[in-house]
Amino acid sequence: MSILRPGDEKYHYSDGSHKWIPPDLDYDQDVWDEQVRQHKQGHLRNEQPKVRIQRLV
Repeated sequence: MSILRPGDEKYHYSDGSHKWIPPDLDYDQDVWDEQVRQHKQGHLRNEQPKVRIQRLV
């Protein structure tokens, strides 16, 4: 599960999915795509492991 930070609302719909269409029709789609890609990478950097791995020594 990712963490939503203040300001992330512009990249998400109310169900938590990502917006791939820019909010403004005049906004450059390629620029928006790159911003969403970087935003999604931010989720991955902040993601905690879902399973704890215990090493046997």
